[in-house]
Amino acid sequence: MSMPFYVPPEQVMKDRADFARKGIARGRSVVVVGYDRGIAFVAENPSRALHKVSEIYDRIAFAAVGRYNEFESLRVAGIRYADLRGYSYDRTDVTARALANTYAQTLGAVFTQESKPFEIEIVVAEVGLDSESDQIFRLTYDGSVADERGFVAMGGASDAAEERLSTAWRPGMGLSDVLRLAVDVLGAGDNGERRTLDAAQLEVAVLDRDRPRRSFRRIVGPLLSRLIEPRETTEVPAEALGGPGASPEAPAGGPAPGDEPESPTQP
Repeated sequence: MSMPFYVPPEQVMKDRADFARKGIARGRSVVVVGYDRGIAFVAENPSRALHKVSEIYDRIAFAAVGRYNEFESLRVAGIRYADLRGYSYDRTDVTARALANTYAQTLGAVFTQESKPFEIEIVVAEVGLDSESDQIFRLTYDGSVADERGFVAMGGASDAAEERLSTAWRPGMGLSDVLRLAVDVLGAGDNGERRTLDAAQLEVAVLDRDRPRRSFRRIVGPLLSRLIEPRETTEVPAEALGGPGASPEAPAGGPAPGDEPESPTQP
């Protein structure tokens, strides 16, 4: 009778963690950073069909790096969770903290029980009534949760990106300033070479605390180009966010054109 092959549990966990980290590091980075009127999401993503940043609920958004099919399944599950909880209780009962705890349980179960862990990192963010009440939760492949303050970078060279953000970011920055900072961080390579990223290579969205009920808005087109171009002029007026460059405001209860479906009955 042959003896079963034995691997120490700590070695199994280490191998799974190394596998997940390598997969995440191959992905393009995402930066989530607070500004004076909310939270901005900036991802290097030339695709206009496969989003890394999405709306989850009224004042909650989701950003991810890694394998698209894996984090997309979590995004859809989060929308269904939020819709069901908001319908069963009250819309104010849907919080980023509760959603992050749910995601953490799922990621932890997959990491310990399945043969292959998820190769993803995700951020769940909720905009509050003021900058002090904004919440940004970072979740890693093993279900660990970190409550971040101000900014977070995921994927690629995230450690170097967060170091540059910690040096340049400060509370109360305007939207144009934080977007230019995020683009500068994303364009900085590990070997000292710098890349120039234009609006066509970026996916940008914001949670704007001043918008009624639904805070999520994508920023695209000419408005995005004006916001990220280097210049020494004043901030783009807040009214411009409703101009031709931004995606049109969605009617109450329905998704904005081009956004992912919110209803749990849709795929």
